This record gives sequence, structure tokens and C-alpha cells, in this order.
Amino acid sequence: MTQQNSRLLSVDILRGITIAGMILVNNPGSWRYMFAPLQHASWHGMTPTDLIFPFFIFIMGISTYISLKKTNFECTRATLWKIGKRVFWIFFIGLALAWFGMSISAWNRLASNEELSFFARLLEATTGQFGNIRILGVLPRLALTYGIAAIIAITVRHKFIPWIIGIVLLVYFLLLQFGNGFELAINNIVVIVDRAILTDAHMWGGMTSVAECGTRFRFEPEGILSTFPAAMQVLIGFMCGKIILDTKDNYVRIQQLFIVGAILTFAGLLLQYGCPINKLLWTPTFVLATSGMAATLLALLIWIIDIHGHKRWTPFFETFGINPLFLFVFATFVAILLGRILVTVTIDDQEVQRAVQWVIYNRGILPIFEAFIETSRTAQLWASFMYSLLFLGFNYIIGYILYKKRIYIKI
Repeated sequence: MTQQNSRLLSVDILRGITIAGMILVNNPGSWRYMFAPLQHASWHGMTPTDLIFPFFIFIMGISTYISLKKTNFECTRATLWKIGKRVFWIFFIGLALAWFGMSISAWNRLASNEELSFFARLLEATTGQFGNIRILGVLPRLALTYGIAAIIAITVRHKFIPWIIGIVLLVYFLLLQFGNGFELAINNIVVIVDRAILTDAHMWGGMTSVAECGTRFRFEPEGILSTFPAAMQVLIGFMCGKIILDTKDNYVRIQQLFIVGAILTFAGLLLQYGCPINKLLWTPTFVLATSGMAATLLALLIWIIDIHGHKRWTPFFETFGINPLFLFVFATFVAILLGRILVTVTIDDQEVQRAVQWVIYNRGILPIFEAFIETSRTAQLWASFMYSLLFLGFNYIIGYILYKKRIYIKI
């Protein structure tokens, strides 16, 4: 079958692969024990895990083209309202999840304060977190990059979009080059802008550095400046969406996607000697290389699924692909509950409070692997990975129920 006028299953499958990958790598049994391919690069460089987020952003660009094509890319009040509403809800849900996690942690901290009544403790736990809530993150990045790309798509002639992509990536490279942007240091232009606008209180606190005489500082991996090259990645996906929808023959589709993928991948890999590939900075070479790989993988999936019809393996990923953002949000919500709700356990004849996740991992999964694997670290690695698989499987069950009932929850 060479003609494909309807929705390509391969697009849903690639989207599903990225969401399943996100859930898998974000939920190990223990963050201390993860196989190397499941970890992010600490600074420069790229691991398989670093491909997941940019692949989803690339696919979001394809979806943006499909969605806006229905409106003929006209900049009408209705289209602007639709874009604005989606940006708002995705961003808001991201903030809500950050607030929810901090509130539960605060509730746990206040448990030892016997002077507080239940309602006083609840009020403090829920309202006392706004001064320290992380503003940016995965969902806010999705919201902002989609919004920027969608506005450009309905206000600029599409033949100029590649020029916009090139100019923005070049300007961002120059900012990094002359603003100490490639160094993890407090005088990095990316850090300076984020600290000036967001302030330390509203940035991710997970990465610190001792690069400058022991100075420790916060680094926001989904920061303000790096949002712009990420938005350009949405536009690259957007242009690939144009290839997909404006081309009726699948063989021509995969030929063009392979060409685009090869050019972008080699450009990113070759230019990394002057502009390092770095996910945390979302460098231009990271955009080019990951976009090229995503386009290549999509072409391969079209060849396997839509041309040759090999679909027996696809339902698992299609389950995640048809409700991607909902399942990601649901998985994040469940992970927060498991990681922060405390239960009483006995350790060395003493009763202590531990998170539900800790109990499942250390009392349920880990002992099984320790019984068969002599090396402690190896047992920990496999147990941690098994927890990830079980967590992914649980979310798959939820997604499968929606899939069978044909329930599509759009965010």
C-alpha cells in the first residue's frame, strides 16, 4: 500500500514510544541505581534517554501542523483562542503538579509539629508553597514551545519558517558562545537570565555546581533562553508534518523524511565540535541531531507500519500515543503519591516513616533479585529497572482501558 490519505499510525506509534520512554526513565525504583542508557548526560553529550523529550517535541510539531491545517493556518480570533487555551491548560497543569508534590512534602514535614491543628497544618502545607514553586518544567516547556511555534505558523508564510529556525538557532549559539554558555558556572548567560527572571526560589534545585571556588547555584534545565531553540524544534516537526500531509505517496514521504533526517543528523553531529550537544542547554546541535534522528525513525516506522503493515507490535505504543499528555500527567501524579505518601515500617526493630515507593521497592521487588543475584549493585540495578517496568505497566493498563473504550482525553 503506497497511498495513505488518512492519519498515519506511525505518528501515533512514535508519540507513544516517547511517552512510554518518559514514564520509564522518570520512575526508577531508586535514582541511585539506573542503567547507563536510562540516565541523562550529566552535561555535554547525549544518551538514549536524552532523545525522548526532543522526540516528543518534534512529534508535537507534526501534530501542530495537522491541527492548524484544519483552519487553513489563518490567524483568526478562534484560532488564537484555541492556541491560548491549550497553552494555558498545559502550563497550569504543570504548575499544579509541582504545587501538589511540594504540598505533600510540606504536610509530611509539619507532621511533627503538634502545636498545629489539622486545618492549620493543611492551610500551611497548601498555601505556603507558592513562594518556592518551580515555574518551569516539562509541561510548561511543552506549553511555551507549542505556543511560540503555533503563533509563528499562523502569522508567517511557511516558506520563511526554515529561515526563522536557522536565525534563532544561530543567535542562541552566539549567546552561548559569548556568554560562557557552554560552562556549568554561575556566570553562564543561561543561568544569569533564569536567576534574574525566575529567581532561585522558582528554579529546579536538583543541579548545583562547585565550578567557581565552591559556589553552589541552581540550574533550570527547562530555562527561559533554551525554550526558544526548543520551539524551533517544534517548527522542524511542523515542516516535517507538511511533508507528511502534502505528500500522498508513502514512498515519497519516507524518501523526503530520510533526506531531512540525514541532513539534520549529520549537521548536528559534525557541528558539535564547535557547539557541543547538550540537552540541559538545548543547544542548536542538540536540536539538529535529535530532530534528524526523529525524522529518520518516523520514516522507518512509516516503512514498517504503513507500507508493509507490520502492526502486531504496535498496540502497546498506540495506547500511549492516542492519550499522550493525559497518561504523562497521570503517571506524574501517581509517582508523586507513591514517592511522598508515608507509611510506617519497621527497620532494625524501630518504627520509621517511609514512602510507599520505598516499601514497594525495598520490601517487595529488591529481595527477589537479591535472592538470585549475588552482587548487591547488580541486584539493585535490575530491581530498580523492574520497578520502572511495573510502573509503566500500571499506566499501560489505564491507557489500555481508554484505548478500548475509544476515549481520547486532549489537553
